[in-house]
Amino acid sequence: MASETVIKQKEEEVNALAERLKTAKVIILTDYRGINVADVTKLRSDLRNVNAEYKVIKNNIVKRALDKNGETGLDELLSGPTAIMMGDEDYLEPTKVIYNYSKNNDFYKIKGGIIDGKVVTAEEIITLAKLPSKQELLSKLAGCLLANISKLAVALDQVRAQKEAE
Repeated sequence: MASETVIKQKEEEVNALAERLKTAKVIILTDYRGINVADVTKLRSDLRNVNAEYKVIKNNIVKRALDKNGETGLDELLSGPTAIMMGDEDYLEPTKVIYNYSKNNDFYKIKGGIIDGKVVTAEEIITLAKLPSKQELLSKLAGCLLANISKLAVALDQVRAQKEAE
């Protein structure tokens, strides 16, 4: 039987993780089989650059923390080796990092997760990760607006030239 200090330590770990999960905008569970230390170190670094963290935590502790927050939608995903990615600010960039990493590593799989409090499947996460970033969308919008302004300027110049010719 586990000692009271070990039980208390695990309870504190569950409580801390539950609080952390409450504040996260994005939570992604992954199967991390077949990756080496150098790869996971690079992945953690890339995730830190987008204000997200990546941890390997026992499934039982993750399940208890999720249960403490009233979330049971991920219970069936907590089998086998599971790593958890949590992001607080933006959910698109950390999702892209995880997706790009899974594309380059055959054994690394996205299991599912929670985005803004909604349970999502691996397919939904992959679809989201394939979307262009906010900067790309703003660039496309600016390009469209500039193209229309250029067309207007050409048309006005032609009208001016036509009036001068008369």
